[in-house]
Amino acid sequence: MNKNYALNEVTKVTSIKEMLEIAVQEAGDKIAFEYKDETSKENIIKVTYQEFVQDTEELGTAISSIGMIDKHIAIIGENSYKWLTVYLTVLKSTGVFVPIDRELPLKDIIKVLKHSDSEVLFYSKKYENWIQEIKKEVPRIKFFIGLDKKEHTENILSYDRFKETGKNVLKQGSKIYTDLKDDENNLKLLVYTSGTTGTPKGVMLTEHNLISVVYYGLQVADIGTKCLSVLPYHHTYEAVAGILVELHKHSCICINDSLKNVLKNLQLFQPDFIYLVPAFTEVFYKNIWSNAEKTGKDKVLKKLIPISNGLRKVGIDLRATLFQSIHEAFGGNLKEIVCGGAPIRPEIGKFFNDIGITLLNGYGITECSPLVSVNRLKFNDSSTVGVVLPCCEIKLENKTADGDGEICVKGDIVMKGYYKAQERTNRILKDGWFNTEDYGSINKKGQLIINGRKKNLIVLDNGKNVYPEEIENYLLSIPYVQEVIVKAKKNDIGQETALCAEVFLNQEKVEEMHIEHIEKKLKNDIAECCKDLPMYKKISDIEIREKEFEKTTTNKIKR
Repeated sequence: MNKNYALNEVTKVTSIKEMLEIAVQEAGDKIAFEYKDETSKENIIKVTYQEFVQDTEELGTAISSIGMIDKHIAIIGENSYKWLTVYLTVLKSTGVFVPIDRELPLKDIIKVLKHSDSEVLFYSKKYENWIQEIKKEVPRIKFFIGLDKKEHTENILSYDRFKETGKNVLKQGSKIYTDLKDDENNLKLLVYTSGTTGTPKGVMLTEHNLISVVYYGLQVADIGTKCLSVLPYHHTYEAVAGILVELHKHSCICINDSLKNVLKNLQLFQPDFIYLVPAFTEVFYKNIWSNAEKTGKDKVLKKLIPISNGLRKVGIDLRATLFQSIHEAFGGNLKEIVCGGAPIRPEIGKFFNDIGITLLNGYGITECSPLVSVNRLKFNDSSTVGVVLPCCEIKLENKTADGDGEICVKGDIVMKGYYKAQERTNRILKDGWFNTEDYGSINKKGQLIINGRKKNLIVLDNGKNVYPEEIENYLLSIPYVQEVIVKAKKNDIGQETALCAEVFLNQEKVEEMHIEHIEKKLKNDIAECCKDLPMYKKISDIEIREKEFEKTTTNKIKR
């Protein structure tokens, strides 16, 4: 379709608690979660919606019994079923959930725990050796609860034994947790984010923010019945736009145990949709073409795509048959990839759509809970980030000569502010309008287009504005380019006069392609992939790195 269409019908709820109560009523016996058994990876554990809610009520009753249910409760650990029980338990309480980035070093974990005023810390086995140091440095924390710990030791408790006490109290008729009610405008989720620049800041999200993403997100999004849950749970993209949205849709969530097992787990669980970031889709795309070249099937693939597209125009869709081997590599049932966190190259979106796996690119930022816009199943343009959620308003400020402006968002998804940082909040949140500091525009069809970050904008001495992200997407199409940053070259008086590409190469691919004079080859390939760009956007210099770029914990390059 080339135009937007009617919104999906979604059951409206006012709280996470109500959302899960409805899930039990409508799909209590349906499988909510599947995950590998830690003791035997061959076994798959399945948990129904009824059993999941029961687990949260037992855990919530246990937390209530130690007087911590209205406190700030933190967690650090890998994706797991237990992590999710803590998450939903606290969201249904009168407390505040504080997810901590599992990649942070100890000193930064301590900073977050102190700043967030956390009084309970749930943790996985990986962090066991740091608990005594945290205990010493953050005396405000009253209880440490080990997700994998077997026995209690003073105030360092075993999750299993702790939850068992809640189960017993609940059986005795206690309603100390199940009768709790909270104001939907109170702080509910406190997320620390730094982006690719700057220091971490605590984003305050309310229950109303979270419910708004679920309700309005499902009005525009069409997700499937079974997903593979891959991205870190401490990020709002997966925790809110993923997990909470999927729970309200009553989907089955399959928990991925390791990033290196994604393809294996796609084949094991056979989901019909998955949430990813562009880095994953880039790897999948390059691997598909690399494998096709190795097996001599690349020419056939290039011929089949236009044939398939031609058949689709007359109502014949043979993508599942024509591209069967690719579908089988993704488990055989994958129909949809929801992508966010950074721009994607339109050619990647087009490729996946062409082979029958619809790639829906979206846009969000933690301060907006995090979803602002998303492409729709039948109104999809990979060069955009789709339609804005119905609860949002968008305006563009400080427009450039090209018509791009700073994207400002107002609506139910916008955060309460930054925790204990009123001055910082006032700078970026004015009269309900949040300035994302992303530059973009809106096309004639009403779809949002993201060009790049305000902080990354290059202003050349001729007055032209250059978004490095746009050009980087072109350069990433070169098969052996693994990572790239486009930056400005400056003259003696500090003016930005031209563009330079700093590149980290995939040496395995360089050897596979038998490239001997890599610098000459790279210059030629860069010139070729940028040939259609205006002269001022072309690369005049290159730098080849020996090491990967330093990255944030969300795997974004630090500029």
